[in-house]
Amino acid sequence: MFIIKNNRKNEIKVMLCSCEDIINSNEFFKELQELGENLRKDDLLNNLLIFLSALGNKERFIIFTSLKENDRCVCELEVILKKSQSSISHHLRKLVVAGLIQGYKKQKFTYYHLFQEELVKNLDILKQALHHI
Repeated sequence: MFIIKNNRKNEIKVMLCSCEDIINSNEFFKELQELGENLRKDDLLNNLLIFLSALGNKERFIIFTSLKENDRCVCELEVILKKSQSSISHHLRKLVVAGLIQGYKKQKFTYYHLFQEELVKNLDILKQALHHI
């Protein structure tokens, strides 16, 4: 955890008085700290971050996009991505944890498909977050 040193706190408080129309910089500084803590603890925000992080990688985005057409097994994804099975498995785990895809067994292979409900939910949350900007 990052702790602001007292000297820097005082400098920031002086700057806050210059850039914002505030009277009590101590109170405003506390409000900003509380806002930061609340945002860090926000479950919705943290879930959205997991969602965006999962899609924020080129290989995972390619996997995600390829699953829009068909359910795919790992060997198909190896060909698509030109990556090893272990690399593909790593990316699949990230997408599963984010709730974007699900795996199922078909004979001796595991196939993956998009989890539409979770995708729609996360896109709605993202839309709401962007709407408030």
